[in-house]
Amino acid sequence: MDFNDNIGRSRMLPPLPERMRPHDLDGYVGQKHLVGEGGVIRNMIQTGNLTSFILWGPPGVGKTTLARIVAKSMDREFFTLSAVSAGVKEVREVIEKARTGSVFSAQGAPVLFIDEIHRFSKSQQDALLGAVEDGTVILIGATTENPSFEVNTPLLSRCQVFVLKSLGVEDLEDLLERAVKTDVLLKGMDIEIRETGAIFRYSGGDARKLLNILEIVAGSFPAGKPVVIDNASVTACIQENMAVYDKSGEMHYDIISAFIKSVRGSDPNAAVYYLGRMLVGGEDPLFIARRLCILAAEDIGLANPNALLLANSCFQIVHNIGMPEARIPLSETTIYLACSQKSNSAYMAINKAMDLASRTQTSQVPLYLRNAPTKLMEELGYADGYRYAHDYPGHFAYLEFMPSDLAGTRLYEPAGNRKEDEMRGRLASLWKKYGY
Repeated sequence: MDFNDNIGRSRMLPPLPERMRPHDLDGYVGQKHLVGEGGVIRNMIQTGNLTSFILWGPPGVGKTTLARIVAKSMDREFFTLSAVSAGVKEVREVIEKARTGSVFSAQGAPVLFIDEIHRFSKSQQDALLGAVEDGTVILIGATTENPSFEVNTPLLSRCQVFVLKSLGVEDLEDLLERAVKTDVLLKGMDIEIRETGAIFRYSGGDARKLLNILEIVAGSFPAGKPVVIDNASVTACIQENMAVYDKSGEMHYDIISAFIKSVRGSDPNAAVYYLGRMLVGGEDPLFIARRLCILAAEDIGLANPNALLLANSCFQIVHNIGMPEARIPLSETTIYLACSQKSNSAYMAINKAMDLASRTQTSQVPLYLRNAPTKLMEELGYADGYRYAHDYPGHFAYLEFMPSDLAGTRLYEPAGNRKEDEMRGRLASLWKKYGY
């Protein structure tokens, strides 16, 4: 079969990522912590003890594929819904089909897979809750967003959350080699892989992107000529076929990353440009507003506490009014945050505090800081020696508040800005031992 025959066949076949979709765990690439020996999902399949779970990870790491493999491996009926297009009516219809079918099935409850479950409204999630709770369906959800923020607590409490990771270099090498050697079209071509740096860099750990790039590059060579995969050929094809921004597609994370870094870098022009790119591309405005709240706390913080108040107000306004008017408060907040002084001192302090806390769980709270609700506790010295700050000049009374084995530990480092310089001066006058 020559190259032209392959091109003719390609028009009748699905894209390469779909052709390469595995049907069992042995063909699944990546996520060894979940599907490798001893992995929790492999154990579910081997023991037959399937429970509802949510797969959280970036695009192109195999969330949908893994859900299908689980259902097929356990011989369960498989229903699928997209949170983008399905409403409460569609949810109830699927649940009724599952309830009716399970009466005649000896294989166990069917699997209901919901893609982009973070986009389900409260009413849609509530419609699912009863069926998940009584075992009518086994829910497998897929999301690119933190489910703690996006999934209702009652539903989330009935699901385990498994984190999927971007594919590593070894995973990408494995996938690339499999595609070249086993795909019905590519194995008939003369393909030489000389360099992988560019194709791995552009794929960004996304299997779907990797296979799409491979297919584009392979199709760019003349009929009958060898296909050379190297950095130059990949870069040339990417530049000619660069996809426009798509909220669910390949440039999503590149654009939001550029947006965040532009705000952090105090460039209002670039920040509002990338905001425009996202809005024109159809990005969920609440997704952007949430990122602004995180930015305000992480990157501006105590240098300008009003930034967090404005970002939170922006989130509420965007939620209340929606597009197209929401573009205006989003623009206002983006520009304000970009122009504001920056500080990550609060972010750094809590990271250091949590790291220290994880290593010092046995450190004892000083007795004088403990409550003494009973007579026995009073006799044991609980609360004895505590100094009530408001009874002292300047509303300050010196005490060691850290556990004795951590006395003098300094976690907060004021950044160099006007507000934190003031805070540093006050702390220096109160806590000379910390050396502020």
